[in-house]
Amino acid sequence: MAKLRVEDLKKIKESLKGTVNLRDGTHRVKVTVHMGTCGIAAGARPIMNTFLERIENTGANDIILTSSGCAGLCNYEPMITVEVVGSAPVKYVKLDPEKASRIYDEHVMNGNPVAEYALSVGSETTY
Repeated sequence: MAKLRVEDLKKIKESLKGTVNLRDGTHRVKVTVHMGTCGIAAGARPIMNTFLERIENTGANDIILTSSGCAGLCNYEPMITVEVVGSAPVKYVKLDPEKASRIYDEHVMNGNPVAEYALSVGSETTY
């Protein structure tokens, strides 16, 4: 196999530019699925898949779906953080695909946090 040169990598980067714009542009909501080792072991992948399917099925184009590492609360996994522009972030815990769907419908799409699944609002406030 031939070695890649810096010029080759630049060409690859340019050819892919615009095909992945997950974090570009304006957005109304950002959903972060915490996918550290503990989150994945607890079921974070089905949560991510649920959000991917819901976004695709509703045709929403103002939602950023991303992942992060461990949030440091392993016993609360799987977890997500929902950030609606102009509102405090909400951290949801101990999720499953059904709970994720409800959060998508009520909070992501309609701006109404689902208090019964929330651990906190903002950085330190308990919901």
